Amino acid sequence: MVNVFGILTAIVLALASFVAYKNKDAYANELIHRKDEDRKLAATEARLKTAQNSLADTQGKHTEAKALVAKLKTEEAEHESASKALKEDVDSKTAVVDSNKSKLEQTRVEAGKIGAIRDDADKVKTLGVEMEELKVSIAKDVAKLEELTKDNSQTTARNDVMKGRTDMISRRESFFTETRIGAIYPNWGFVTLGAGNISGVVAGSTLEIVRNAKAIGKLLVTAVEANTASASIIPESLVKGTVLMIGDQVVPTHKPVEIPKVPDSKPEAPPSKAPSKDAEPAADPSMEPAGTAAEPDATPAAASEATPETPAATTPESN
Repeated sequence: MVNVFGILTAIVLALASFVAYKNKDAYANELIHRKDEDRKLAATEARLKTAQNSLADTQGKHTEAKALVAKLKTEEAEHESASKALKEDVDSKTAVVDSNKSKLEQTRVEAGKIGAIRDDADKVKTLGVEMEELKVSIAKDVAKLEELTKDNSQTTARNDVMKGRTDMISRRESFFTETRIGAIYPNWGFVTLGAGNISGVVAGSTLEIVRNAKAIGKLLVTAVEANTASASIIPESLVKGTVLMIGDQVVPTHKPVEIPKVPDSKPEAPPSKAPSKDAEPAADPSMEPAGTAAEPDATPAAASEATPETPAATTPESN
């Protein structure tokens, strides 16, 4: 009987040892799994903090861009007001020229009636000098009006470019031409690019990876600095069997902003010569019609390029 109890006790102890050994392995595996989960949670929290900082920077740039657009609109209104005032001045002086022409015609009629044309010759020459001076003044005013019109056109173009870029930043769209992959971090699922916010890379925008003129995948920009940016790889967008390589071309998913250019030529006022008061008229002034100053058409110049610099955002640090 004692032997039976001894055997049963030995069997129970053996089973207890076996169960304890199995529980020890399971506990060790659970500790390893818990450490992996804690490490993944810390990495996720770091990426969330980086994304929140990037969002705050983007909102700040949006506010600055809206303020710049409002300032450009104010400048445009001031230029338009100055152009309007100058045009009114030109119209006023043109009316004076027309009035002088009418006076000259009236003088000729009166001189013909009394037969004293030579007595009025000095008056005719004086009016001619005044008319030439008015022509020069009008030409200068017209040149000034053309300059103001050119400045107005340039301001309008800069305003349009800034508004377009502001809208693109609000929509989270990049407006650079192209860049290349500078480094690849497959374990973290992101790459770095050779262009930043100075070139037109916008945080939160979607980009295409192009190789041999074909799209092979897409990226999501997560952080931007002045001359570099980082972007997450969108796994489902990669072509099956494709391996990303350093130097792959990256382009925006839309057409980049086109900025018009401005010619260097400036309008010049036409030279004019005022006749001398002592010069004899070439013909009888009563037989020659007085000329009027022709107002040249003002042609707006093309708008110049405006590339405001955008503050740099932060890039995520790889652990």
